[in-house]
Amino acid sequence: MYLGLDLGTSGVKAMLIDGEQKIVGSASGTLDVSRPHSGWSEQEPAHWIRATEEAIAGLKAQFPQQLAAVKGIGLSGQMHGATLLGADDTVLRPCILWNDTRSHQEAAALDADPRFRAITGNIVFPGFTAPKLAWVKNNEPEIFAKVAKVLLPKDYLRLWLTGEHISEMSDSAGTSWLDTGARRWSPELLAATDLSEEQMPRLVEGTDVAGRLRAELRSAWGISGDVVVAGGAGDNAASACGMGTVAEGQAFVSLGTSGVLFAANASYLPKPESAVHAFCHALPKTWHQMGVILSATDALNWHSKVTSKPAADLVAELGDTLKTPSGVTFLPYLSGERTPHNDAVIRGAFLGLEHESSRAVLTQAVLEGVTFAIRDNLEALKSAGTSISRVTAIGGGSRSRYWLASIATSLGVSVDIPADGDFGAAFGAARLGLIAATGADPVSVCTPPKTEATIEPVQALADAYETAYERYRAAYPAIRSLMH
Repeated sequence: MYLGLDLGTSGVKAMLIDGEQKIVGSASGTLDVSRPHSGWSEQEPAHWIRATEEAIAGLKAQFPQQLAAVKGIGLSGQMHGATLLGADDTVLRPCILWNDTRSHQEAAALDADPRFRAITGNIVFPGFTAPKLAWVKNNEPEIFAKVAKVLLPKDYLRLWLTGEHISEMSDSAGTSWLDTGARRWSPELLAATDLSEEQMPRLVEGTDVAGRLRAELRSAWGISGDVVVAGGAGDNAASACGMGTVAEGQAFVSLGTSGVLFAANASYLPKPESAVHAFCHALPKTWHQMGVILSATDALNWHSKVTSKPAADLVAELGDTLKTPSGVTFLPYLSGERTPHNDAVIRGAFLGLEHESSRAVLTQAVLEGVTFAIRDNLEALKSAGTSISRVTAIGGGSRSRYWLASIATSLGVSVDIPADGDFGAAFGAARLGLIAATGADPVSVCTPPKTEATIEPVQALADAYETAYERYRAAYPAIRSLMH
């Protein structure tokens, strides 16, 4: 048996698979986000352990014998979080999360140093880890002075599981400290933020053994034998492993809290000025490009809270047939935007409202706004040299056929829906645990799922969608002038 642990923003998911990669079962533990100030987003690392314990307890209650047979564990996690530890591994402050934008000034200052883009292949985004440490140095110097280790969220879970300070390439590529082409820490960039390699975890590949489960936890979980813990992956690379998006030409669109358009690459193809992320993949000698928007299902969930109606009910009001855009435009910049704007200050807006703008019209506009933000990502990927003709849809938002039809029509690509099953980050993490434990060939393990259905572009609405997208594109510079 093999266990995947996915540390997300809203919870921890634990999934068991067997040696044939059949899902045995899964369980979850919940998490909340603290937002003490505008633009801030934090979590207590202790809560990650509590949520993991909840998830493992759920598995143990349902599948005690299978859990006892686990030989390998893989980790997946929300990226970019700054988990700061003192000399004795005590947590110095709440973790600053990926969608926290307080360090936008520090990010701009680091990005103005040409070494960062040249070495990492990426813009220094406010959500990345390095500017967060610069913010801590500027605003909490007494904490910065005590920092002995900086860990990413999933790697703090690894510390609890194994006692080891280890990370891997895909997650570390989102720190602004990794030499992404050479797949190693950059002493030069660390020094630029007054840090050193001694304060970083040791790096391995996502498929490598990266520690062993502590005896105390083996006993608590009912496991008698040795259990290896794989390097694992950042959540998007782990999802790619789960979806089999590991070879050149494969791509997926993820409609989760954030939105991602992800393409696997056989070589390193940076183009930082496009705001496309060029990161290491979880498999050795592979890389990937992705565009990231900060609010995908988060935008729909916001609309749900405002209207006091469940998100699924809101989408159901639209029916199954894709509608012509109404003229109401929604900009989903509720916590700023990453690709293609790299703008932490921008905020969302509805434009074109009129007396006839019903709740359903606003829901349609929210879905279209996220769709058009993903279209922005496609254009950025094209400019960085990546061509996409079809994508596989994953994430909670992918349950909406209406939304997928909107994406297919705006992007002009076929959208594949996987056959029943959970092929997300927890499954990808479990696959990495299997590879680390058995030495299996990564490409032969990380195969794509069967396709249940394909959503094709609605050609009759292509021109109307193109007009609506151009209106959406024109709105950003207009509202930016009001907010900067």
